[in-house]
Amino acid sequence: MSQANRSGQTASTEIDLALFGALGDLAQRKLFPALFQLEREGLLDPNTRLLGLARQDYELEDFRKQIDKALHTYVKAEELDSEALERFLARLDFRQLDFTTVDGYAAIREWRQDGLARPMVVYLSVAAKLYGDICRHLDASGSLDEQSRVVVEKPIGYDLESSAEINDAIGEVFPESRVYRIDHYLGKETVQNLIALRFANPLFGTQWNQNHISHVEISVAEQVGIEGRWGYFDEAGQLRDMVQNHLLQLVCLIAMDPPANLDADAIRDEKVKVLKALKPFTDDMLGRDVVRGQYTAGTVNGKSVPGYLEEEGANTESHTETFVAMKTGVSNWRWAGVPFYIRTGKRMPEKLSQIIIHFRQQPHYIFDPDQRGLAANKLVIRLQPEEGIALEVLTKDSGLDKGMRLRRGPLHLDFNSAFPKTRIPDAYERLLLEVMKGQQYLFVRRDEVEHAWKWCDSLIEAWNDRAEPPRRYPAGSWGPVASIAMITQDGRSWYEDY
Repeated sequence: MSQANRSGQTASTEIDLALFGALGDLAQRKLFPALFQLEREGLLDPNTRLLGLARQDYELEDFRKQIDKALHTYVKAEELDSEALERFLARLDFRQLDFTTVDGYAAIREWRQDGLARPMVVYLSVAAKLYGDICRHLDASGSLDEQSRVVVEKPIGYDLESSAEINDAIGEVFPESRVYRIDHYLGKETVQNLIALRFANPLFGTQWNQNHISHVEISVAEQVGIEGRWGYFDEAGQLRDMVQNHLLQLVCLIAMDPPANLDADAIRDEKVKVLKALKPFTDDMLGRDVVRGQYTAGTVNGKSVPGYLEEEGANTESHTETFVAMKTGVSNWRWAGVPFYIRTGKRMPEKLSQIIIHFRQQPHYIFDPDQRGLAANKLVIRLQPEEGIALEVLTKDSGLDKGMRLRRGPLHLDFNSAFPKTRIPDAYERLLLEVMKGQQYLFVRRDEVEHAWKWCDSLIEAWNDRAEPPRRYPAGSWGPVASIAMITQDGRSWYEDY
């Protein structure tokens, strides 16, 4: 089956997909449900084949039963079309494999014998330390050809040095044009709409600069704690886990200049310019413009939850941050003087990802002085839980006795309400489909990863030099009080405080 790409040309989705880590949490919770939805929508070519690879020894029928169980767990019951489910399970094959030794990789080459005319997509849903070994073993076993592509999950490394080592290992086998680095935020419907909103609408295109925008606010809040990932998270922390990839990608999409076209490298070239222009943190800025936090015991959704140092397997001396708030900026003509306030944390009051574009007030204000605080438009771009876009505008309050009192109200586009008969696809569905078609525009290029690490590494190094423990905040709150002071010192507030 062929799908039209963004330039109107057709791109085939006929592939062999080899999924390493097929019995892992990501594969069961996200990847197989996403592939099933593509099947249900008729977007998988009839000849596309799916090979699951894992260290566990499963018979094929037992593997299919496990995937069937995962689909019944993570796909809505009304979407589990029985015919689509039967077709999908019939596509699945399985091989037990020790990823670290080349001996077993001949099984992949043998599986491919009937499909060598099709591109193979290798999806590495495994620890990043295994990426190099797997790529080299695939190459040495003759399982690859010049059409083969590789998909790798974040985090790609722990810092710039380790990231470069991992990317070098991948690059020994796969050229950059066939490497797909996933940041699932880039597959979200609203993130795609951000590009359309900015570059297809003169209303916003002409206003998207320091002359009309006073500041930008990005919040990614999680209700969950570390969910049993203590070993990984305590080494990473919230800056590496969330800011280095997800939040900096959102900053790039907000701040980048218009690309020459929608080709992958045209978009990614503009994002790299933003990363290069991010303001570095000086020592005096660390105490004023950056807040690190760590949650203590508290209440989330009416339930008592332990503090970070009380989690199972915790190191009670840990100074790893579970919350980061910062004020930064982009040093170029478009954004000169416009602060970007970024905030992300665990054990927040709600699960929330949103971008707020705060427009400047009118230079001459003629309404009630007591309402001057209302007099600025805000563009609210919501990524989760419900995706949508709202433009907050001011209108006259209704009623004969109201005079010219103002009221704030949204011009609202809620995707679920606006398109009630259209299911909003999960980010992984779009990303997997673009990999199959060989389209890279939703994926992160190596230099993007490395510029993001370079900026984060300098901040981490400065933290380490100061040796200050993170500030405490109770679970179920919006973070340390210092994060509120950070923004209020500029006469502003986080969006939920308006």
